[in-house]
Amino acid sequence: MMIFILASGYLFTVYLLLALAKRTGTKTVPTNFPSSGEGKHKQEISVNSH
Repeated sequence: MMIFILASGYLFTVYLLLALAKRTGTKTVPTNFPSSGEGKHKQEISVNSH
């Protein structure tokens, strides 16, 4: 009986963590934080075909 209770608690915890991660993953980035690429020079890539 104890194993059933522990397994149920574990599965419930995993379910809650997955639901929380899914909810926070769909939020947009706040506009007051600068993006990681802002203020940096863009990397120039050249492709030479010979």
